[in-house]
Amino acid sequence: MSAGIPGYVILAVLGAALLHATWNALAKGRAGQGDPLPSTILVVAGGALASALLLPFMPAPAAASWPFIAASSVSQVAYYLLLIEAYRSGDMSHAYPLMRGSAPLLVALLNGFLTGERLSGAQWLAVCLICGGVLAMVAARGPVTQPASQPASPLIPSQRRATLFALATACVIALYTMIDGAGVRRSGAPAAYTMWIFLLNGTAVTAWAARTHWRALLRLVGARPLLLPIGGVSTLGSYGIALWAMTLAPVAAIAALRETSILFATAIAALVLRERVGRARLLAVALIACGAVAMRLA
Repeated sequence: MSAGIPGYVILAVLGAALLHATWNALAKGRAGQGDPLPSTILVVAGGALASALLLPFMPAPAAASWPFIAASSVSQVAYYLLLIEAYRSGDMSHAYPLMRGSAPLLVALLNGFLTGERLSGAQWLAVCLICGGVLAMVAARGPVTQPASQPASPLIPSQRRATLFALATACVIALYTMIDGAGVRRSGAPAAYTMWIFLLNGTAVTAWAARTHWRALLRLVGARPLLLPIGGVSTLGSYGIALWAMTLAPVAAIAALRETSILFATAIAALVLRERVGRARLLAVALIACGAVAMRLA
């Protein structure tokens, strides 16, 4: 699996990156405009609902993949809870690049030891370019805007809090990426494998949130009725494409390539969420683009 990644796989993963940035922007919303918890829960619930509707028409994953489905579902519950806290604590343009940039580097470092999968020298260069560009965005970041819905902790300043939650989220992303990279190859049914994960973790997260936030969830459904279907399809499609790609190319390479979503997330953050994006961040975007090209040529 160290050969160059086919062009159609790269195009598919770039599409998945756009979907991923889209649903994260839907979950985050504009800075200072409310708690991201209800919007994130609706996106997760939408993914679970879409999965429930489609699974009856899908072949069942192989028995060997079910322990991986269970482990991934549990880790992704933790992912969503940490993601909510990261977005409560700071801007999307701070938390998103940090969590998405750190995760594939962790995958690249650890996956070889766990699975024996090796990247070529050119693919390692592409991974480093993509991760370096994403993390360079964080280095270019000014003070984080504290959302009105989340008062700053007297013990943990807003920027440090956002960074800590983003790094914790990155660790969980790396964990479930490695789990699913192995599990989806054993499943024989990448689409159904993905949908079972979304059904299980989505049901758990939605049930947990509905206990204490059901009024906020109902208000948001009325105010933004398209959030649940659009967010759900975006998150399910984004990860489903990535897992399918992992059956055709090295897990670490796909994990890194998928993080070109930061290109789309930066544009959304600037144009839709009205966050400030300076020259240094644009240079970091160019570095990520070079990494994507290097991945195609590797």
